[in-house]
Amino acid sequence: MKLLRFLLFPFAVLYDVVTTIRNWFFDIGILKSISFDIPVIAVGNLSVGGTGKSPQIEYLIRLLKGDYNIAVLSRGYKRKTKGFQIVNDNHKAIDVGDEPLQFYEKFGNEVIVAVDADRTNGIQQLLKSKNPPEVVLLDDAYQHRKVKASTYILLTKYNDLFSDDFILPTGNLRESRRGAKRTDVIIVTKCPDNLSEVDQKNIIKKISSTKNQQIFFTTISYDEDLKGEKNLSISDLKNKEVVLVTGIANPNPLLEYLSKREIDYKHLKYPDHYNFTDEDVLRIKKESGVSSSENIILTTEKDYMRLKRKIDNLYYIAIRSTFLDKKQVFNHFIINQIKS
Repeated sequence: MKLLRFLLFPFAVLYDVVTTIRNWFFDIGILKSISFDIPVIAVGNLSVGGTGKSPQIEYLIRLLKGDYNIAVLSRGYKRKTKGFQIVNDNHKAIDVGDEPLQFYEKFGNEVIVAVDADRTNGIQQLLKSKNPPEVVLLDDAYQHRKVKASTYILLTKYNDLFSDDFILPTGNLRESRRGAKRTDVIIVTKCPDNLSEVDQKNIIKKISSTKNQQIFFTTISYDEDLKGEKNLSISDLKNKEVVLVTGIANPNPLLEYLSKREIDYKHLKYPDHYNFTDEDVLRIKKESGVSSSENIILTTEKDYMRLKRKIDNLYYIAIRSTFLDKKQVFNHFIINQIKS
């Protein structure tokens, strides 16, 4: 795999040239960015997959929903529908995407959740609705430069910093590391919960692009209680046979967490945002031995959105983004950005 990526280096150079020219055209105004009269917060990354965008969007929802009418706008990755959709009770993951459905089911009427590959049109449609938002959160929209957000939040993983990566297809970056200069905030995600101040300072030196950028560090926290048919906790899984089903970019943090909790499991791994077929469901049921009530099928929250109503004894572990420190600094920064 490494050899193949090295051989693809000329294509990476070409891709870098194309994305650099595109960004330059937006910077000088040849390609137009549209601004809106309400705060628009864009959350995204430079690399492909698995930086923790969904937990960060949910953190912002919890922070703001009591004071503002919030809308979350996603493209609805791998959905079968087209155009603008506001998520409702009748939608399934195949209609709107797993992440938007997750936001909707978790927060209900506390937030408007919509999907549109054209973010400009999506915001315009939201503003025309009967209950227009006061703040829009753009999910995975860092490269969607047709919208000029009022605040940009760039995520990068602790063990896969964008500063150590290279552009596609040799590396995993969607655009050059120079793209980090556009952001207001950099959040280093999925950090060890005991990350020292010295290590934080070393990372800041590696990733800081401008003097005015705010840099924060977060870790993933797992809920003790499982979500599913019955009241179960993580500790209850020690007495059961567990089949773990994942269709996410990087399941390793979850695997490490289950191992630390001394949970034995059989892991069925699928690609990110995988649409499970009937054959997949049959395989999962066979592996779990669904005839026994002692057997549990455990999955992630995103995968649960695609598997629920298809499988019994299905549970998921909810996760949250937790700041290692300076949580209040981040909160005040976001609120001040909205007010200004």
